[in-house]
Amino acid sequence: MSSSNEEKINRLSRELYALIEVAKTVTSPLELPELLEAIMEKIVGVLAAADVGAVMLWDQSPGLFRPASAFGYDFDVLKKMGLRAGESITGKIYDEGKARLFSCPDEIAEAMSDMRPANRTVMARAFGSDELPRSTVAAPISVEDRRFGVLVLENLDGPTVFDEEGLPFVQTLADLIAFAIERARLEAEANIVQEMQRVERLRSEVMATLSHELRMPLTVIQGYSSALLLEEVEWGDEKRREFLSLIEQECEDMQMMIKDILDTSLIEVDQLSIERESLRLQHLANDIAMEVQRRSDIHRLVIDFPANFPIVEADPHWIKQVFRNILENAVKYSPDGGLIVIKGEVRAEDVVISISDQGIGISPEDLIPLFEKYFRVRDSATLHVSGTGLGLPIARAIVEAHGGRIWAESKLGQGTTLYFSLPSVGSMTGDD
Repeated sequence: MSSSNEEKINRLSRELYALIEVAKTVTSPLELPELLEAIMEKIVGVLAAADVGAVMLWDQSPGLFRPASAFGYDFDVLKKMGLRAGESITGKIYDEGKARLFSCPDEIAEAMSDMRPANRTVMARAFGSDELPRSTVAAPISVEDRRFGVLVLENLDGPTVFDEEGLPFVQTLADLIAFAIERARLEAEANIVQEMQRVERLRSEVMATLSHELRMPLTVIQGYSSALLLEEVEWGDEKRREFLSLIEQECEDMQMMIKDILDTSLIEVDQLSIERESLRLQHLANDIAMEVQRRSDIHRLVIDFPANFPIVEADPHWIKQVFRNILENAVKYSPDGGLIVIKGEVRAEDVVISISDQGIGISPEDLIPLFEKYFRVRDSATLHVSGTGLGLPIARAIVEAHGGRIWAESKLGQGTTLYFSLPSVGSMTGDD
């Protein structure tokens, strides 16, 4: 075998190896900036003539080519470069739409003659020298009729220079980069579509829940209001107070329903913002217990926290909502009244709050989906209990956002206990 044939085979082997390595990188699950960086590392590792190089992408908004990835340069400095359309090697290759070799410094100087002084300064600073390369190849980065930018590779002073035979290989590398960019673009579009579908689904759920759950209290309010407005009936003061009290209760229920739906909407779009501060949970529990107690004269709420109960780091607004949602459930599902106990327990890594009622209880099969959105226990004892089925799912989202968990224990006819845990201050590893 002649030396020229052997050299050609070796070259083709290196190129094939390089393409395999770059192709494997292209299909890796990296974000586009990290993906382009990894591709450039592969190129410089397998292409002997490439001493420096950059991926220059067209930014439509300012109308400039910007470096998206590079090797051999100070990239932080190079990122300050912005080439106009048609400017320097990048602009010309982008317009021509085909790979090209600049085989000597004179050809490179001619192609770069229109580069603006500010860009020349940035390039010299990024490279550490204003000397021109010995040879340069550049190839357009495009997929069908969609153009993204240009791959530029330069040889400085090594023994190997670029030649015409290597152009198809460089163009193939640019095509692989284009494939990676196009894939990232399509994935971004797919994510936008999925997000739009999710938002639309949430909107539909909110509207369906509002129309269904608000119908009953509105009907009650309308009924009692119409009764009070009847001119042919003279209502006594006691009866009027009863009707107004019922209207007020239905309005409060509606407010709670709307708040649950709005809170769920925040959670669905990842807008549950946790702002931690030092809290005494027993004080929060007492505040919400008094709030709930004022609305029920058949329940007795008791708070039981040990004297050494620690301070926790949590968001007071959202933790109050957890207490409120669980206590509202305890009241609603113990229609005959009874004792509701809020208890605190200290464990090695966390604290646990339990809220126990003496209500109707929950069957084992209903405990499993208890914290799922819109799930409500349905039996003869709960047919007239108002609500959206969102209180406990909201509580779960809040507790989990704090690094805790929530669970339930119950026996039919004997009551239910809801538990939620929060990390102790010493066991927390960081913010959300």
